[in-house]
Amino acid sequence: MSSKRILIVEDESAIADTLIYTLNNSGYVTEHVTLVQTALACLQTDSFALAILDIGLPDGSGFDLCRQLRRFSDIPVIFLTAHTDEIDRIVGLEMGADDYVTKPFSPREVAARVGVILRRLSPGANQTAESRSAKHFALDSLARRIRYGGVLLDLTRYEYLLLKLLIEHPERIFSREQLLERVWRDPGEVFDRTVDTHIKTLRAKLRAAKPEPDPIHTHRGLGYSLQSP
Repeated sequence: MSSKRILIVEDESAIADTLIYTLNNSGYVTEHVTLVQTALACLQTDSFALAILDIGLPDGSGFDLCRQLRRFSDIPVIFLTAHTDEIDRIVGLEMGADDYVTKPFSPREVAARVGVILRRLSPGANQTAESRSAKHFALDSLARRIRYGGVLLDLTRYEYLLLKLLIEHPERIFSREQLLERVWRDPGEVFDRTVDTHIKTLRAKLRAAKPEPDPIHTHRGLGYSLQSP
C-alpha cells in the first residue's frame, strides 16, 4: 500500500467523496478541504505527496492557489475543471501543474494519473548517483540539481526535466513532439507552445547565470539541442 498523502481541494462534495473513496482504495491517505486559504494552511504545515486542485473555489481559483503554492513547494499538482478551453489547460500546465483533468471524469482515471506522476517523480526513477556534465553544466540527478557555470539554477519541475534531458544527450536534436513525450509524458494534454515557453524561461535563467553563449540551439523546423564542448 502506498500510504502517500493526497490533498484534495474541491468544493463539490459529490466529486470529493468519489475521489476520496477511489484514492483510499488505491492505498493513498487523503485530506479534503474546500477553500484556498484552508488548503494553503494545510500545505504549509503538513507534508503531502500530491495536491488535486479544483479551478473554481468559493474563495478564489485553483490557479491562484497553485501560484501561491509554487512560492514554497514543488509538490505535484493535478487540476480539476469544468472548463474545456485550451487556454485554461495551457495556463495551468505552464504555471507548473503536472496534469489537467476535465469534468466529468472517471475517479479511477484520476487515481491512475496520480500513480503515474508519483512513480515518475520517485527518487529512484530513471536516476543515477553519478553527476553528469556537458559544457559548463553539472547535473546531480539524485539531488535534482543543475549548476551552470558554477551557479545553482532555480528551476521549476519541468524546466529541470527538460534541461536534464538535453544535458544527457548533448548535440542531439529533439523535436517538440519528442520533448513533449519524453518530459511531459502525455502529449495529448500539452501543446507545442508549452515547450517553446519552457525553452524561453530556461534561456533567461541560463543567461542570468552566465551571459553567453546561449547553450540551447534552435534548429528551424527540427527542434532544439544542447551544444557540447
